Amino acid sequence: MLHDKNVPGKFWVEAMHTAAFVVNRIPQQNLDYKSPYEKLFEVKPNVSYFRVFGSVCYVFIPSSQRHKLEKKAVRSIFVGYDSERKESKEALPDSDKLKTDLESNKVCLPVSGNETIVEDEVDQEQPNEPWQTGVLQQPPAQPEELRRSTRIRKPNPKYAVANLAELMEEEKEPESFEEANSSAAWRAAMKHEIDALLQNETWTLVPKPQEARLVARGFTQQVGIDYEETFSPVAKLTYVRVLIAVAATKGWPLFQMDVNNAFLYGTLDHVIYMTQPLGFEDHSRLGHVCKLKKAIYGLKQSPRAWYGKIAEFLEVNGFESTSVDASLFVKRAGEQLVVVLVYVDDLIITGSCVEEIQQIKANLCTRFCMKDLGVLKRFLGLEINYEGEHVLLHQTAYSADLLLKFGMLDSKPAWTPVEPNLKLYIDEGKDLDDETMYRKIVGSLIYLTLTRPDIAFIVGVLSRFMQHPKQPHLHAVRRVLWYVKATLRLGVLFQREVVMCLVGYCDADYGDDPSSRRSTTGYVIKLGSGAISWCSRLQPTVSLSTTEAEYCSAAMAAQESTWLLRLLAELGQNIEEKMILWCDNVSAIKLAENPTFHARTKHIEVHYHYIREKVLQGEIDL
Repeated sequence: MLHDKNVPGKFWVEAMHTAAFVVNRIPQQNLDYKSPYEKLFEVKPNVSYFRVFGSVCYVFIPSSQRHKLEKKAVRSIFVGYDSERKESKEALPDSDKLKTDLESNKVCLPVSGNETIVEDEVDQEQPNEPWQTGVLQQPPAQPEELRRSTRIRKPNPKYAVANLAELMEEEKEPESFEEANSSAAWRAAMKHEIDALLQNETWTLVPKPQEARLVARGFTQQVGIDYEETFSPVAKLTYVRVLIAVAATKGWPLFQMDVNNAFLYGTLDHVIYMTQPLGFEDHSRLGHVCKLKKAIYGLKQSPRAWYGKIAEFLEVNGFESTSVDASLFVKRAGEQLVVVLVYVDDLIITGSCVEEIQQIKANLCTRFCMKDLGVLKRFLGLEINYEGEHVLLHQTAYSADLLLKFGMLDSKPAWTPVEPNLKLYIDEGKDLDDETMYRKIVGSLIYLTLTRPDIAFIVGVLSRFMQHPKQPHLHAVRRVLWYVKATLRLGVLFQREVVMCLVGYCDADYGDDPSSRRSTTGYVIKLGSGAISWCSRLQPTVSLSTTEAEYCSAAMAAQESTWLLRLLAELGQNIEEKMILWCDNVSAIKLAENPTFHARTKHIEVHYHYIREKVLQGEIDL
């Protein structure tokens, strides 16, 4: 065990104890295939928390023991189990004790046998001191100095997805009522939910009607019997960026509110019966069932019912839903404007009149059970910082959690998201042992692009290999994580402007996809000082020239700008100056400015000529 993981010899006592601990929980032939532990205690041992001896771990530091700006985890190596409690032991560098950890969120990263933990894996910022222990009784020994590696340090290319197993130990949510009922915390949470349901008069207990269908869970509902429509408008996160950009540019305040038990306010248009909640039955009426008077969590129509209720309330208070999206509500009073963005049960409120904002907040608190969260600071993983007349939209905390989750918190940073001239192919490279980890990382990075247009291109490329990722794709993903670490605090900055203007930049990478030979469209559109919309995606057809690829890219940017101009108009921000769209291809610009027939462009799809129409109408200056 020591030699396999290159663990220093002074951990021989822990290795011996770990080996004995594991052997005592392995079935033995001479014990009728029972383990010594089971033979002694007549209970099967729990081995779900077993870990590989010598694995690199990150031990979570409780918030009460650290400053909010300090690291959330400390690097260590797994060296065994506590025989008296269900705990593990980790050896910490620069410490005279072993760390015993029970329910901390630690990341265990198995290390291959030909890598040295002490020399290669320990963070370079840590002093060159040996690992020390001080809690086990062993003969005192003078720790020998460890030789510092002299080789050039570079990212290890030998990691595989198999090495990323057991990345994040999170608190397991109960899968049944019995599991939840065994926890005091979950019992309290269930009682809190039941109290909310009873206070809201969500149901009435009635005798079970003849041939009545009981709905215990949403997936047992039948369309046409238990519900009709289920669609509920939800604001796109692009609206959040636009709203923050407008507020920052105009100097409007931003506020946030949250609705408690939002779905319980919706009313139902179908008669639905439900069994009494397990563990909270009315023992005097055990044969009765719940006839739902209002919507409840788990029903397919609950989100739609809640939206109908909040939309009706806002309309009564003078708001109108916009034509661009039904989740965006605007109230106009002369030159004053108030905007409410509804994202399920989260609300963003802004506008030019503080008195009107306070009035609608008070009305919301009167009608619904609301949480007034004050100034908008966090929204769906997005963070908003205010610095004078500047507003920074970023995902620093999300990025740090992402690096911790995938074991990259102590990795070496990279200052570019992709290696120069990198080409990725579908069938090149070795298969991965666990493809799901690749998909998790790419999915997390896709969400990070909400405030990081600088990684949109490479994340879009990596998402093309989600079905069967291979080793080169994994290495490219890790490179993006290294770049995220180097640029952890990057975001989109908006500042107050006197005049609003819309500026766009479009480009295309001609035939860059080696598999399909299709080109990639990329564009960024800025409102004032900050970007509000961006995109990087494959074009749907193969372009026959660079001019055609750039022309198609400009058309897609024009489509987005038209929608943004309509959205800004709904928010009372009419952009008087025509939009400037920058393109680095002269031929594409001439093609848009001159409606002439060309033999080389006669095959271009009709909808791409949208950019030509906008240029000739004078709405876009290309």
